[in-house]
Amino acid sequence: MAKTKPPAADDDPTLFREAVKDVAPLRRRERVQHAPEHPPPVPTQRIQDERQVLQDSLSDAPAPEMELESGEVLSFLREGMSPQVLRRLRAGFWAVQQEIDLHGLRTEEARPLLVGFLDHARRRGARCVRVIHGKGLGSRNREPVLKPRVASWLIQRKEVLAFCEARPEAGGSGAVLVLLRGIKPDGAQRADGDDGD
Repeated sequence: MAKTKPPAADDDPTLFREAVKDVAPLRRRERVQHAPEHPPPVPTQRIQDERQVLQDSLSDAPAPEMELESGEVLSFLREGMSPQVLRRLRAGFWAVQQEIDLHGLRTEEARPLLVGFLDHARRRGARCVRVIHGKGLGSRNREPVLKPRVASWLIQRKEVLAFCEARPEAGGSGAVLVLLRGIKPDGAQRADGDDGD
């Protein structure tokens, strides 16, 4: 009786070599495989939230607290603040630490820029900033468009304690000086306009 070979194991390498002995290798082609480019993620929800916050926080309706002194000179003092704060601001007691130039912009362009500027100034600890809104000489009827809007927007921001028209050498009727609420070293807000000097 003839002996039969035991069945080869599936993982026997000689079995694989026997099976592929007549196979011709494919010619090598010089190809570069590029990884697919994915567009950067767009934080749509955050963008929508920021737009909504902007709409909720700054309206274009005139603020009832806005008072015009003589003529078109803008000034504002938050309720509960000493009149001395506004006098000091006019006199240049606080040095201007940052400024933004909005003149020539449309309302819808200027509003988010002002919001971002005020937020950035607060984070940097700025107390006094200048907002240049322009005199309106290039606008229709040569009347300022941004001036009353900027004033109304500033009043709506709780961190704005006071603002007044800049002195002639600092922009005059085309700019306002803005006093922001100070932040204590522990991150809490100061209650008044005293900067500790």
